[in-house]
Amino acid sequence: MANIIAFSNGYLCLRGKLVESTLFIDQTTGIIVSEPHDQPEEVVDLKGRILAPAYIELQTNGCIGLHFTHFKDPLTYQSNLKNVSRYMVTKGVGGFWATVPTVSSEVFQKVLPQLRPQEFAQGATLLGAHTEGPWLNPTKKGAHDSSLMLSPTGSSAVAVYGEPNVCSSIKMVTLAPELPGSLELIRTLTRDHGIVVSLGHSAAAYECGLEALRAGARTLTHVFNAMNPLHHRSPGLAGLISSPEAPFYSLIPDGIHLHPATLAMAFRANPERCILITDSIEVAGLPDGLHPGHSQIPHAQRKEGNKVTIDGTDTLIGSCSSIDECVRNLIRWSRCTLPEAVRCVTENIAKLMKDNERGVLEQGRRADFVVLSGEGHVLQTWIKGVKAYEADWLKECDFLTTVPEASQDQVDTPGQRFD
Repeated sequence: MANIIAFSNGYLCLRGKLVESTLFIDQTTGIIVSEPHDQPEEVVDLKGRILAPAYIELQTNGCIGLHFTHFKDPLTYQSNLKNVSRYMVTKGVGGFWATVPTVSSEVFQKVLPQLRPQEFAQGATLLGAHTEGPWLNPTKKGAHDSSLMLSPTGSSAVAVYGEPNVCSSIKMVTLAPELPGSLELIRTLTRDHGIVVSLGHSAAAYECGLEALRAGARTLTHVFNAMNPLHHRSPGLAGLISSPEAPFYSLIPDGIHLHPATLAMAFRANPERCILITDSIEVAGLPDGLHPGHSQIPHAQRKEGNKVTIDGTDTLIGSCSSIDECVRNLIRWSRCTLPEAVRCVTENIAKLMKDNERGVLEQGRRADFVVLSGEGHVLQTWIKGVKAYEADWLKECDFLTTVPEASQDQVDTPGQRFD
């Protein structure tokens, strides 16, 4: 029997715009439904707040102490994954792909079976794995271990990752398209295994990138980082973002990996293809200071705010920003609207990964959504129609207070800032 909840008197983030509407969900199935003929069992008054699809994390290496290359035993790993999942919902995340950077084949084949798609009670859904390596260009290694990088001509996905993992766990692979044999590897991954291929950690020229897109690649990994810089006569992979064959592309909006002006320029180039990622590592959510290395980085890591480097060097390892912070940063630095920024962590990712279950607040999709303030702060996270997180201060008040001067002229108006 249906148990319908209506979320009314608020705004929905839909395709980069705010729409004044009511959202209906069926708690029995955890699905978004059309308006029922009968009165809903419960009506939630949003009091002018905003509903958005639950955020989707495309690239995270871990957080709160777990790097996804850390493996002791299956039971401990699964327990740590559950903790990560429950931490994710506090940042508005409803689903994530666990990124495994360049490690040995032995490590890949230990951790990848644990990263098959799975759900956790009161937590974000693990959607599978994103393997960032080992087919990367050593000259653009970033914090990866170049001694573990391989050439596509002398290896295969099945040999490196293990056949069961290629068939079940891995959903995306980042590789450098200029390496010998890369184009054939792209065709194999996309055509034979249905895996999304991203281009990154690469010194490829623009023309090489086009060839890779035509071979089946669909996206770029953290544009401007670990790739040739954009040059007016040699644009490299970064030049693809506004090309006629533009791929999706990810950016790290932490203010460290990219200057705010660079972030704004890249976002404005193609907002419907832009994706925000954290590229977070295991020290995200932990105190500042020195932290031990792991299978990818056998060196101490220094955390200072959201910046993490190999101790004693300027080499950036990853970020400690959360995805909700990334959304607010994009709004602040590009002057885009909240729904435009939300699209970069929801709908655009769902389109890239061909996920028809999440990413858009429409009938038939999962009731994974967040309640946001006008400034983009996460007030609640709902997973399959069940509230999984609520900000502490909300528990002590009358659910939601009104948005200061929430104006009708901010609704469904592209290019206007909403705060």
